[in-house]
Amino acid sequence: MNMAENRILVSNRQALRDFHIEKTYEAGIELFGNEVKSLRAGKANLKGSFARIDNGEVFLYNMHISPYEYSHDETNPIRMRKLLLHKAQIMQIVGKLTQKGYTLVPLKVYFTKKYAKVEIGLGRGKNLYDKRQDIKKGEAQREMKRAMNNKNR
Repeated sequence: MNMAENRILVSNRQALRDFHIEKTYEAGIELFGNEVKSLRAGKANLKGSFARIDNGEVFLYNMHISPYEYSHDETNPIRMRKLLLHKAQIMQIVGKLTQKGYTLVPLKVYFTKKYAKVEIGLGRGKNLYDKRQDIKKGEAQREMKRAMNNKNR
């Protein structure tokens, strides 16, 4: 796919730091017209947002989309937004969420062609020692890269 087709607007880097993501799903998102224009301008934030299943439908909570500056409509910037997934995917997610420790976290928002999409991940929370281990691993990789760059000079 062309990178111009999938332009990432917002990403939730903190989710990757706090959760082990086991599986990801691409979901459409139900938006108003002025919210789409704000998203295209990059005025959104996923910090503190999460997804939940209510009555067989998936909803995204606490995603902040700033009001479009030229719009006269007053919409709540952190309103609950419906995510569009296939029924089989929702049933698969429900099966995993019933197990202890799993949660549904939005990872990024992007446009595919003309449609706004949200990538949600099914993950488990990391413990403090897991986070420390990831930091050590990243530092070791950076050190190896630096050593290789110095060796090539």
